[in-house]
Amino acid sequence: MLTYALIVFAIAAVGGLVLASSVLRGKLAPWAISILHALLGASGLVLLILTVMQGATPARVTAALGLLVVAALGGFYLASLHLRGTVAPKAVVFVHAGVAVAGFLTLLSAVLVA
Repeated sequence: MLTYALIVFAIAAVGGLVLASSVLRGKLAPWAISILHALLGASGLVLLILTVMQGATPARVTAALGLLVVAALGGFYLASLHLRGTVAPKAVVFVHAGVAVAGFLTLLSAVLVA
C-alpha cells in the first residue's frame, strides 16, 4: 500500500507544479486542477494512515505521514485563499511545497529501503 500512496502523491505533485506555476505568475490556479490535487493528496493520506494503523511500519513512514499532514494543513490554508479569489503568497506556496516534498522523499526512502 505504501507504493500506491507514493504513486498517488507523485501524481498530486505534478498537479501541484501546475498550481504553483499559476501562483508564481500572479494568477489564480485552475479550479479543476486544484480540486484534483486536493483529492489525490487526501487519497494518499488515507492510504498512508491505513498503513500506519496496521502497525509494524518503519518510523520513517510515520515521519512522512506527519510531514504530509502538515503540508495538507498548508494546503487547506491555500484553498481558503483560493475560495476568496485571492492569489496565494508565494512564500506560503514554497513552504507548502517544501514540506510536501520532504514528506514525499521520506516516504520514498522508506519504500526503497523496505
